[in-house]
Amino acid sequence: MKKLLLTTFIVFLLPFVQLNAKDFQVQSPDGKIIVTIKNTERIFYSVSFEGGEIISDSPISLTVNDGILGINAKVKRSHTEEVYREIHPVVRQKSAVITDHYNQLRLDFKRAYSLLVRVYDDGLAFRWETGFKDDITVLAEEFTVCLRADQEVFFPQENSMYTHQEREYLRLALSGITPEIFSSIPLLIDIKDGPKVAVTEAGLYDYPGMYLSGTEDDPYCLKGIFPYYPLETKQTSDRDVKIIKRTDYMAKTKGDMSFPWRVLVIAGKDGQLIESQMVFKLSGETRLHDLSWIKPGKVAWDWWNANNVYDVDFEAGINTETYKHYIDFASEYEIEYIIMDEGWYELGDLMKVNPEIDMEELTSYAKQKNVGIILWVIWKTLDDQLDEALEQFEKWEIKGIKVDFMQRDDQWMVNYYWRIAKAAADHHLLVDFHGSYKPSGLRRAYPNVLTREGVRGLEWSKWSDGASPENAVTIPFIRMLAGPLDYTPGAMINATESQFKAVYSKPMSQGTRCQQMAMYVVYESPLQMLADSPTHYMKEEECMEFLTAVPTVWDETVVLDASVGNFVLLARRSGNEWYIGAMTDWDPRDLKADLSFLHDGEYTLTSWQDGFNANRNAEDYKKSVMTVTMDNVLDIHLAPGGGWVARIVPR
Repeated sequence: MKKLLLTTFIVFLLPFVQLNAKDFQVQSPDGKIIVTIKNTERIFYSVSFEGGEIISDSPISLTVNDGILGINAKVKRSHTEEVYREIHPVVRQKSAVITDHYNQLRLDFKRAYSLLVRVYDDGLAFRWETGFKDDITVLAEEFTVCLRADQEVFFPQENSMYTHQEREYLRLALSGITPEIFSSIPLLIDIKDGPKVAVTEAGLYDYPGMYLSGTEDDPYCLKGIFPYYPLETKQTSDRDVKIIKRTDYMAKTKGDMSFPWRVLVIAGKDGQLIESQMVFKLSGETRLHDLSWIKPGKVAWDWWNANNVYDVDFEAGINTETYKHYIDFASEYEIEYIIMDEGWYELGDLMKVNPEIDMEELTSYAKQKNVGIILWVIWKTLDDQLDEALEQFEKWEIKGIKVDFMQRDDQWMVNYYWRIAKAAADHHLLVDFHGSYKPSGLRRAYPNVLTREGVRGLEWSKWSDGASPENAVTIPFIRMLAGPLDYTPGAMINATESQFKAVYSKPMSQGTRCQQMAMYVVYESPLQMLADSPTHYMKEEECMEFLTAVPTVWDETVVLDASVGNFVLLARRSGNEWYIGAMTDWDPRDLKADLSFLHDGEYTLTSWQDGFNANRNAEDYKKSVMTVTMDNVLDIHLAPGGGWVARIVPR
């Protein structure tokens, strides 16, 4: 049993800065970020970075029952402290140890509520806390982000709050974002001659998720908007439960409540967006005790490749023999899991297994081969049959569930995620949420929730050109900032921009083979898919040499060079081995990888790089082996939509 998850080293009081009777200031430990709270007839916050204001006075408030918290607020006491501690995550994503170092201002008001402001070297967060005896109804929350001038925004525009949150990042002028359009989060603001600011949330529990839209009064402001609680729903299929009518409130919750953190990650360099761990640090600690059964790993996945296995002596499809083939493949290449996706059960009833599948035979076979099975389920069917389904899964020794098509983040649905995470943990099941909203803290409380979708991933290549290389080098800076993403990489059929076609039953990727391989280093997902057919992988032994070895969790992450929407080059360490991944958009690039992050000594570097003709044939690549030291600087050429990946092992 693992018990030590967090070690606190220093907590000491700081003299807070009170500018006058109404204003308070708190700054980051390195002094570069200063947050000012102005308490006049309303509460405003503003933010400066390296001496210049980046967020101007932005009002915040919370409407609870019949009163507005933050209007004519009387401060009873203020308190500031510095905290330095280490977090040892149960499931490593970016690093084995997370430094949690911040300054915090707490303002307690006379009406039994408080405002907490926490400032890190890479951003800030604030949240409301209430201390009422009785349950409360939240009618509205005012959250704004105001700037002094027009800026470019990476805007994942939504059409509805009934959404998978798999949006393209439109580049819009802030002034062009009107109250009539809105986006999911994270959202990224590119401040001219300044830092980039990502806006998201953390600690989302018993409360609806947040979206952002324009404001009526100021063209340079964004405001939070929220899905109100469902009053009437209609189930239109096994997976779709539509909201017909909503109440006039956001949430009903306990009076003693810690509300979600409103998070602004501030990055002077683009790569700092990838390195940030603010969302994890701001999330509640684990609620589990026995953690020994939680095992990250890679997964052989059937749905994307449409079970297109061939050169076999059985008819491929959703049947026992095909899944035995997946298990054999996973066992041979040391892949921890397979997923049985849509088709294994009769839709609408998890207790009715497809008659072409012998589940007892399959689970016994998988156990012999030391391969775990993860089952895809529709969220509503799972909810309807939760106890009996999870008991059956445990009897079968199933290792995890992939829960799909929730498409909402109102208070009811947010609580569904928490309820499923706990129920799954009670039965020692891992969880992968698809058709989901972005990560907002659940994975720290329930580390059996290894990954989730909420991203425009490789599946989009089955029906569109949406999974483009530009998208591929944008999501690491924005969506991945919130937490792991189940992009599902690994395509072995690869196409240039002019050659790509969306083929649902025999899909291909946009960009090169090496870009797909680099995703296993660049993209963070402790449960990482191999999306293509086992037949294709077994014909690509050089690629499988890498895909067999690459880890899914990391001890250290170093961004070497990066530009949002253009390219990324980073290194990650697992034990004494390092991996480097590089990706570009449709523009070819030449990058330099400085290996000074290595320790003394010689290393063997094995690389997979775009071939000389990858601009004409995206499957062209070259494998190379060389000896390197920390003094080496490597020249990397990336073809259009290209990639480069390396494994570095001590000699």
